[in-house]
Amino acid sequence: MFEYTITHKDSCQCVTAKGRIDALSASEIQKVFQQLILEGGRVLLADLSGVHYISSAGLRTFISAQKELKKVGGEMLLAGLTPQVQDVFKVSGLDQLFRIVPGVDAIGAQSSAGSEAAPGHQVRTDQISLTYIEKDVPPGSLFLIGSTAKMENASYSETDVVAVPASLMRSGCGLAALGDSFAEYQNLFGEAMVVNANFFYYPAVRHPSVDFMLGAHADPAAAYKFLHGFGVNGEPRYLLSFKSENGALDLTALINSFLTISRANLISVTMLAESKGIWGMNIKRPPVENPQTARRENIFSSGSFSDWFDFPVEPMHAGAVVAATGIITRNPGELPGAIQPLFSGGNLFHLHGGIFDKAPISNNLQDFDRELARVFNELDVFKIQHLLGQSRFAGGLASLTEIGV
Repeated sequence: MFEYTITHKDSCQCVTAKGRIDALSASEIQKVFQQLILEGGRVLLADLSGVHYISSAGLRTFISAQKELKKVGGEMLLAGLTPQVQDVFKVSGLDQLFRIVPGVDAIGAQSSAGSEAAPGHQVRTDQISLTYIEKDVPPGSLFLIGSTAKMENASYSETDVVAVPASLMRSGCGLAALGDSFAEYQNLFGEAMVVNANFFYYPAVRHPSVDFMLGAHADPAAAYKFLHGFGVNGEPRYLLSFKSENGALDLTALINSFLTISRANLISVTMLAESKGIWGMNIKRPPVENPQTARRENIFSSGSFSDWFDFPVEPMHAGAVVAATGIITRNPGELPGAIQPLFSGGNLFHLHGGIFDKAPISNNLQDFDRELARVFNELDVFKIQHLLGQSRFAGGLASLTEIGV
């Protein structure tokens, strides 16, 4: 028989197990570990004082959890091992993979992983905890791509395509595709984002799948084909980590918290966060002129909107990792006239986000670039969407690049 309880001890989440951990119970405890990690646990303590038998199948669950935690700067500790269980870890060579403490009472002196005082400035409200560091860097720059004028009538043509060299774009959003000739990619335009010089887009086809190019900036011949959008270049002035104080924080409130850190009126944001429910939209058909299906009705009108856009009726993708990028402002009316249309409907942000697998992410702000690279290389991505203000997040990492205008 196997049973467990979960408690909190100092900076740890403690799983106290009793009975046998074997092929029959391993999947149950693995789900417990995985759920705690996805909920933000970075130091887990397994109290095995009540476990009298553990098989190789059971050992595998501890190895898996330890590997997941190590990726994000965390750790699993073992406590109260009986002689027979400790012998199993030693014979398997796994006693070197874990820190083993005599009992739960010894945890205070041992639980250093993930519990050190975070560097930088601390900001805390009733909604969010923020930690950030500031760097001395010059302002970044923003450039506009193409025009949105033909969007409402879906009347773009080959002459409207703007080829943006990958080497000239660190981040940005828009409607874009990949390909060498217009005939090849004209029916593939979709929501797109560039994050740390990595390109992702979601073709507006019947059965879409995200296409992407990682590290495209290193190829001097690589270019993204945009109908419209914007790009940003420059180094972040602020790196930050954030965590909701209430379990989840909506995107609008999160953006407002970023605006308390930087006083600039135009800021580029790149973010890696755990979703608590995404509200996002994406175009379902490429807005390219087609003589056989020409139309003059505005695609944003009430009669056409649902034909052209995938719009949510409920939040989606809770628990997923979201990588997002875009721009925010505190006062769109004070921006140059050409930039103001990027903030429609009174919004203070324009962000595109990629929806990735469920996985833990580091809460160490100095790991930001490394975490982005790990997510892009290890996790599957399912959608690229324009993020709406109701989207909710548990916590994550972000960078802020102030843009000179």
